[in-house]
Amino acid sequence: MPYAHLLVAVAVTTESQKLLAQAIDIARPCNARVTLITLASDPELYNQLAAPMMENVRNVLQEEIQQFLDGLVRDANYPIERTIIASGELSEHILHVCRTQSVDLVVCGNHNRTFLARVACSAKSIVLASEVDVLLVTLRE
Repeated sequence: MPYAHLLVAVAVTTESQKLLAQAIDIARPCNARVTLITLASDPELYNQLAAPMMENVRNVLQEEIQQFLDGLVRDANYPIERTIIASGELSEHILHVCRTQSVDLVVCGNHNRTFLARVACSAKSIVLASEVDVLLVTLRE
């Protein structure tokens, strides 16, 4: 069955380039749409004492994440329909995007280190909550 719309869960790491390349390998033969989603860390989790500066930190983090996503899009050599920066529970955002944007395949990276470890930890909840196919791609350094 060919897929029409892939949602790729990426992180601000070099592994995301490999993950996106594999997702594009799936999307290209059927000319599927590709959307990227990532999580933004909440700066309040790191330092509750700097509350007046949190909005500036949040804006800087958002800009850095958007620049990373823009770089992935630029280097993809395939049209990326949309990028989404979410905060909170990844599986909830993925479920919402799948329902509202007609996504039929979710692609997540899986290894046991760094930020992608969060995606891996979220993998169980993504698979359990998902109403579409989920592909976990092993990422090795």
